[in-house]
Amino acid sequence: MIRPGTIFIAAVWAAVFLGLIQAAGCGKKTPLDLPEKPGQALTAPENLKAVVTDSRIILTWTHAPDPEKAVLAPQYFEVFMAIPQDCEGCPLVFRTVGRTAMPGMVFEMQVADTSFQRYFRIQAVGENDIRSDYSATVVVEK
Repeated sequence: MIRPGTIFIAAVWAAVFLGLIQAAGCGKKTPLDLPEKPGQALTAPENLKAVVTDSRIILTWTHAPDPEKAVLAPQYFEVFMAIPQDCEGCPLVFRTVGRTAMPGMVFEMQVADTSFQRYFRIQAVGENDIRSDYSATVVVEK
């Protein structure tokens, strides 16, 4: 004869077990980290500088491969910009504003108002969408 308390305990253990199984499978999965061959990477752009004129922002930078760590050459450079939010402590959200094909390392942007801050950074992009780290961020304000 099965006692009523035994069925309740078995049901509780079954619920806990099923909950653990479901919890193990939830959550966002990360992309696979593909193995890298030594030197199969891009170096980040360096020496990012900005010049502001009446209605233009001109960005210039340099890029050189590292013969030991990053020998690949970029196909183009992607330019990202962020504008500070109105809230205190909010993170900057960078968005793509343009591209410059190799060998050019200059980006010009027409702006209607140069009176507020903008943040820029550059990323080198190579074949098969291999991306470098970002350059240092430069702040543009007039």
